[in-house]
Amino acid sequence: MNVNRIGLTLVAAATVALVGCGKEEPKKAEAPKAPATTAAPAAPADDSMTVKIGHAGPLTGGIAHLGKDNENGARLAIEEATAKKMKLGGKTVKFELQGEDDQADPKLGPTIAQKFADAKVAGVVGHLNSGVTIPASAVYNQANIPMISGSATNPKLTEQGFKNIFRVVGRDDQQGPAVAQYLQSMKVKKVAIVDDATAYGEGLANEVEKTLKGAGVQVVGREKTNDKATDFKAILTKLKGRAPDAVFYGGMDATGGPMLKQARELGIRAVFSFGDGACTDTMKQLAGDKVAEGLICSQAGLPVVAASKTFLDAYKAKFNQDPIIYAPFTYDAANLLIAAMQKADSADPAKYLPELQKISYKGATGTIAFDEKGDRKNAEITIFTMKAGKLEPIAVVQGGKSIGFDEFMKGMGTAPAAAPAAAPAATPAATPAAPAPAPAPAPKK
Repeated sequence: MNVNRIGLTLVAAATVALVGCGKEEPKKAEAPKAPATTAAPAAPADDSMTVKIGHAGPLTGGIAHLGKDNENGARLAIEEATAKKMKLGGKTVKFELQGEDDQADPKLGPTIAQKFADAKVAGVVGHLNSGVTIPASAVYNQANIPMISGSATNPKLTEQGFKNIFRVVGRDDQQGPAVAQYLQSMKVKKVAIVDDATAYGEGLANEVEKTLKGAGVQVVGREKTNDKATDFKAILTKLKGRAPDAVFYGGMDATGGPMLKQARELGIRAVFSFGDGACTDTMKQLAGDKVAEGLICSQAGLPVVAASKTFLDAYKAKFNQDPIIYAPFTYDAANLLIAAMQKADSADPAKYLPELQKISYKGATGTIAFDEKGDRKNAEITIFTMKAGKLEPIAVVQGGKSIGFDEFMKGMGTAPAAAPAAAPAATPAATPAAPAPAPAPAPKK
């Protein structure tokens, strides 16, 4: 008997029996087959770009209110430009403001300028103070970054030969003579001059002194303080003994207001006058409403009230307050950078700088064009007085010619918001102010 054959037969039979009596395993459902696909289309090329514009000014310290005013003007312009979805080189642009606090410190100017250069900003609006702007400008020049200041007035800024440095306000050698000439019109005979030893304050005071001496007005004292001082009584006591009819202070409102207050406390009755750094409504808070009444001051440009209604309305809607001084100018400065980029169809400074140099732009502060130095052509200087706790423009000086503010505004086709006084309000000075001189023919715009 073949044992192997018998074994195989038994195994086969057992296998058949198991299959016959066991349950059949259900078949698993087959996974649905993925439909045939075609290759996904390539992602569209990014058609947007971000362009950074820097702004620097004092956001802390005694004049932080002015620095924030400047920043607000630039910010408004940049946000409006982004909302327009304009294109450069075929790409939709998002403009971005990079703001920095320079603390009104000249030492921080170059540091912040280098920070902007490292961040590859396309342009810069700033700085507020001449003393900060001038050292920073050397860095911008080296980095070939266009910079436009809306408030730096020291002539040196644009006398350095830099082709990428501009300003949209007048210079101190325009502003100084304007305020000095107005003091002359008040028939003052003796004037004392004080400055805060900054590039701005000293430079402006120098121009006032030069003009007064040239006109035969006696300068009876020239004193210095600093931009952080709070006690001016030693200087004022010295000036009181010289009995000036008027005092000019070259400095900012943070020091100008307390100085005026202390002068009145010492019994100094002279007319006090200031440049644009102290030509703010904040003076009445720092000096006191009654003390500030009748002060004279100048601004290196047209007053806020003369800015375009479109800008004023947009600023109020955005920030829930009115501009202080320089915001219309920093607004225009930012828009000038952007307009030049549009003309060049590029945010590359090397490409749009030539367009900026030859631009003619209708802004919130009027038509802006630059001369070969980077100064604004035909810049206006406005003279103000404090009346009933509010600064009121009383005259505009352009090209060395003075015209009453109301008449100037009529020539622009714009009526002023409120009719200002034709001459400074009566002051507690020993010598009463004479009326303003008859205005000269309106200057050509």
